[in-house]
Amino acid sequence: MEHNTDNVLIRQEYISRINHVQDYIQNHIADSLTLEELAVVSGFSKFHFHRIFKSIVNESLYKYINRVRIEKVASYLLHKPQKPITDIALKFGFTNSSMFSRSFKKFYGMSATEYRLTYSKNSKVDSKNSKPDSKDRKDHSVPPSYNESVSNNNWRYNNMSVKGNVEVKVIEEMPLIYVRHMGPYKNNATMYQQLIGKLMTWAQVRGLVNEDMMLLAIYHDNPDITEEEKQRTSICLVVPEDTEVDGDIGKMTIASGKYAIGHFEIDASEYGEAWNYVYAEWLPGSGYQPNDGECFEVYRNDPNTHPEKKHLVDIYMPVKPL
Repeated sequence: MEHNTDNVLIRQEYISRINHVQDYIQNHIADSLTLEELAVVSGFSKFHFHRIFKSIVNESLYKYINRVRIEKVASYLLHKPQKPITDIALKFGFTNSSMFSRSFKKFYGMSATEYRLTYSKNSKVDSKNSKPDSKDRKDHSVPPSYNESVSNNNWRYNNMSVKGNVEVKVIEEMPLIYVRHMGPYKNNATMYQQLIGKLMTWAQVRGLVNEDMMLLAIYHDNPDITEEEKQRTSICLVVPEDTEVDGDIGKMTIASGKYAIGHFEIDASEYGEAWNYVYAEWLPGSGYQPNDGECFEVYRNDPNTHPEKKHLVDIYMPVKPL
């Protein structure tokens, strides 16, 4: 019982930090609101803050800010019918009128002018709940408001299709050789096969391939922040420290330290959900927060040899006490 109480208190610390970020956004909605600034407000590192925010709120940071701005503009359109639309957009942080126009139309399915003309006749209309039907609006429906959804702590966790087993361990420093890809990696099985094939061919002729080898992937950039064309992925193999490299085979080191290690048995399409489980289910109740350092996946089987073609994968996240 005491353990459950501790988990609730720890999860509340995460909730408190995200609440604080939301309050800050609300009070500074006209400002630029950079990732660096909001990460400092949250108390999490820049890289991990964005992932934590999205996992808990179920909406990326930038989509959340954009939605809040657009909904505030929509409200003003109805309650300040004489105020110029551009002035309202500027008031709530849009610095470019064409960008605002595109965002508003994508969100509501009509221009700001059409929205005002359609709804301003009814002063009691609720701009948040009276959104016109549009295909894009339906496809990008907003999740329940954060403060409502976390009140029962059920909405995100009950919907998770992937569950894992997470332990915290201290690992030793790991020297790696790697091949690197720059560009999109989601749903790019061919890219993974080519990189693994290239690395294993190089390693095999040097006697580095054996039953106990440790093959892993490092994602150096957050896909919710970095443009797809600039995302870096390294396919790596743990090797003896004195291994020499050549050509486009690189060498780096995973630092020793405390890591949360999530063990999963998943389908090829469920890697994203496995990461979400670590960030949204395990982390907020763990008593830990992400530490600086690389997150990575370790591949523990060849899915083709599994009777159900399942992937056995471990997800490593460097952590420190909350």
